[in-house]
Amino acid sequence: MLFKAVGDGRPYPEHATSQRDWARVPPRQVRLDQLVTTKRTLDLAALLAEDSTFYGDLFAHVVAWRGELYLEDGLHRALRAALQQRNVLHARVLELEPEATP
Repeated sequence: MLFKAVGDGRPYPEHATSQRDWARVPPRQVRLDQLVTTKRTLDLAALLAEDSTFYGDLFAHVVAWRGELYLEDGLHRALRAALQQRNVLHARVLELEPEATP
């Protein structure tokens, strides 16, 4: 299996992290089979475009929440890595605190 699971939406709370804040998170390697996607569909033209990462962050954005790693941005990068037979992806991982329970 390529991903741990294919999700549909973000189950974690809104984090309002700006692009500047993401840039401060150091990238690390994440195994593809540990990721849960937050999108069920992708644009094939964007996947195959040579400049698909030209205007965005070079690294995928992953949110760590409640013991899971959610691929928030970078589905195209992850699939491209898989097509190149790599099982890891360089990503910025944002650690969210679990919600406080009453």
